[in-house]
Amino acid sequence: MYSSFQPFFIIAETPLHPGSGSELGVVDLPIQRERHTNFPKIEGSGVKGCIREAFEYLDKEVEIDSQKIKIKEYVPLIFGPEEGEEYAGALAFTDARILLFPVKSLKGVFAWITCPQVVERFKEDMRIAGCLLKDFPDEVRINACPDDSDLIIDSKIVLEEFTFSVETCDNARELAKWLAEKIFPQRDSGNDLYKYWREKLQKDLVILSDDDFTEFVTTSTEIIARTAIDNVTGTVKKGGLWYEEYLPQDTVLYSVAMATPIRVKIENNSEQGNKDAGKVVEFFKKSIPEIIQIGGNQTVGKGIARIKLWEDKNE
Repeated sequence: MYSSFQPFFIIAETPLHPGSGSELGVVDLPIQRERHTNFPKIEGSGVKGCIREAFEYLDKEVEIDSQKIKIKEYVPLIFGPEEGEEYAGALAFTDARILLFPVKSLKGVFAWITCPQVVERFKEDMRIAGCLLKDFPDEVRINACPDDSDLIIDSKIVLEEFTFSVETCDNARELAKWLAEKIFPQRDSGNDLYKYWREKLQKDLVILSDDDFTEFVTTSTEIIARTAIDNVTGTVKKGGLWYEEYLPQDTVLYSVAMATPIRVKIENNSEQGNKDAGKVVEFFKKSIPEIIQIGGNQTVGKGIARIKLWEDKNE
């Protein structure tokens, strides 16, 4: 039974291709999607594999309960053995779900969109993870945005080729502020790295209806043509043209790391505290790199994502 949880956000710094395999259709290699909503997602097993790979490259130590731990040595204990079924890992991950989706705007360059269904899912997932939702708006109104939004033209916004009449309200402003402070928190040091993005999200969030949101996340992903060139002829090889689907840069998803106690005896360590689920989450929090690679096409610069841990310091 999972007894300790750590939510975190995944921010796409480059387009992401969490592939679902090949299909017959316009797009040869589509992204993963939920069956019943068609919302984009990243399978929990994929999230775990990418984070495990990132941990395996970390040649450093972390301190847990005044004890120095080499990250590489603890990877099999935390994530499970690479081969065999001797024991299960102590850390699992939920599917990464969509939270904010970037859409081209006639004014303000782009907007982040969400919808009531996505927000309600997020709230429920955070409650299950034991997180406080202080100051989170009780109501989510559709076709709404903050009153100081840069997107508005005569009470309307234009997203892609669609025009929406919108209202500005405190509800949308409060939601945008709450999300901005969680996803792009202000650090204690004087160097506020996320100031621009925090301020943009506070102004340029748009809450659409569930149906309109579904339409955008279905039709407004990036479709990129890939080719394989014949070195002799300098032309495309036969069968060397295909189309891949990507989640666009600046997409925001979230997942939850879930921990159990370590399931095997730790050599030269009889302290039960180091096997506690809370210590597993602490190890995850102290070890996770800020930048990881998720999904396919790593060698062509795709899949770079920023990890932001949920912080409760203001609650």
